[in-house]
Amino acid sequence: MVHKFYNGKIILGKTFAPEGSAVYTKDDRILAVTKEDLPFDVGHDAGGKYISPGFIDIHVHGGFLKRFEECSVEEMFDLATKHAEYGTTTILPTASAAPTEQYVKMFETFREVKNHPNPRGAYMPGIHMEAPYFSGAQIGAQGSSIRPYDKEEYTMLIDKYGDLINRWSAAPEMDGAEDFARACRDAGIQLSIGHSDADYECIEKMFDQGFNCVTHLYSCTSTVHRKNAYRYAGIVEAAYMFDDMDVEIIADGKHLPAVLLKFVCKHKGLDRISIITDATRFAGLPDGSEKVYGFTDVIIEDGVAKVPDRSCFSGSCATTNMLVRNMINLAELSLLDAVRLATVNPARMAHLKDRGAIREGAFADIIIFDEDINVSLTMVNGKIVCEK
Repeated sequence: MVHKFYNGKIILGKTFAPEGSAVYTKDDRILAVTKEDLPFDVGHDAGGKYISPGFIDIHVHGGFLKRFEECSVEEMFDLATKHAEYGTTTILPTASAAPTEQYVKMFETFREVKNHPNPRGAYMPGIHMEAPYFSGAQIGAQGSSIRPYDKEEYTMLIDKYGDLINRWSAAPEMDGAEDFARACRDAGIQLSIGHSDADYECIEKMFDQGFNCVTHLYSCTSTVHRKNAYRYAGIVEAAYMFDDMDVEIIADGKHLPAVLLKFVCKHKGLDRISIITDATRFAGLPDGSEKVYGFTDVIIEDGVAKVPDRSCFSGSCATTNMLVRNMINLAELSLLDAVRLATVNPARMAHLKDRGAIREGAFADIIIFDEDINVSLTMVNGKIVCEK
């Protein structure tokens, strides 16, 4: 079946298509972006709105009162379907610190998801392991299940489920990091620096071992610090010094204020930034106390999830369209640049070939949204999964 998207401003990736162009899709791929009139079966009049690549969220724990790591197959599909309503067409379900058996359960469930792709929601190519080898000095809301590198554990997980793991966030300064990095590299798993208290010298060394991305920059990442009379640089400084270092930022407007969003964009450069939700089970829900939702370990307040004593955040409540809106309104980016941070960049970071852009031969992941990034249509792999 051929779909035609027309009468809209088409975002190809970093540029707009010529005025008057239309996007044609056939089966799961983009057939053409052209001004020519081609035959089609179903037409979608964008009504002057934007026709864009679908948003890609490479760091999302859940939403709508569910967590991916606790879901059944159908619940994972349901979560991916809900996120698709906000323009997310690709998701890396993200695990947090937990006992080994919980990871095994999640992977076994996700194996079924991979074997029977979601017919009605976002595409899920692999897991992001944000856990459990983290520094106690940068624990954030990860809880008591963080631990030192356990070679027996990660070897078992990689041997059995390495084909399901897209990225693994860990602390590179801890003993055993080099062996862990080698095991991940051999399995084709990308590495990221997360919940780490590493200094600059450590990052300089471990960058060559594959730690070439920073998980949620400024959140649980070391910065300039003193040891006795001397100052030392940390992860934050390394992120700017290494031109080829990618960074995630939680662009919910809470984890990073407007001035830091602007700072990252100005000094890191837009080609190396991906915006992420880091969404918890509370994504997509309005403010409310723990009593409202039946949870005692989190408070939803000011549009963000917090631990009960309000000492730190417990993950965001954001959806991807909110991230793009914030990068326009708070970071003062152009719409094209803001969309790039949610499409082109995360596709490259996650090695997702033929996603994140509208071009001939790419997967047909397309969304339509208005000036305020309210999403009215979502297509994933050539299928309309949401239309409002």
